[in-house]
Amino acid sequence: MNIKSKLFKCSAMLFSAVLSVSAVADAASDLKAKLSNINTFEAQFSQKVFDEQGNLLQQGSGNIALAHPLKIRWQQLQPDETLFVSDGNKTYYYDTFADQVTVMNTRGLIDTTPFVLLTSRADEQWAKYQVSQTQTGYKVTPNQGIESQVEVLEVEFSKQHSLKAISVKDVSGQTSSFSFSDAQLNSQLPVELFSFVVPQGVIVDDQTQGE
Repeated sequence: MNIKSKLFKCSAMLFSAVLSVSAVADAASDLKAKLSNINTFEAQFSQKVFDEQGNLLQQGSGNIALAHPLKIRWQQLQPDETLFVSDGNKTYYYDTFADQVTVMNTRGLIDTTPFVLLTSRADEQWAKYQVSQTQTGYKVTPNQGIESQVEVLEVEFSKQHSLKAISVKDVSGQTSSFSFSDAQLNSQLPVELFSFVVPQGVIVDDQTQGE
């Protein structure tokens, strides 16, 4: 299985309407404005994974930390322990069960998933996706011709303008929904949180040279 597909095996709803170009532009600007107020974000998350028919396949939990620009720490604790860390330049995916670390270029991930847009304000990256408003938040979809492991990303904010939930539908048809709790917005996060030291003895799959 492609490692990038595995990282973001997630969820959302299908298109509900076709919006005008001006409406899409306004929605994108609105979403970017909300995200620009989030310099750091830290929370616990609960996850549910559904198949194409809506059947519950798996539940999980973990913690997440985001920081601008392009810094992510996503640690899943249940049902399997995995760690996804980006320092802004390189991204590390550590599967403790397989005892393997995959190393990728962070900016290459932006081209394959809209998830990284949560930590990017670059216009050239946002131009690859369309944004529309939903009843609860925003829907992000890749433009035609953009190769992406994610078909639909939905983002919902709390009344305090913090991230409340994310839903992702991947190319396999599976949907994952993430609900956040104990969220901390714009707090001082240690730099070490977004650094990763490869443990001795693990298998290293370095994909940075081929990207």
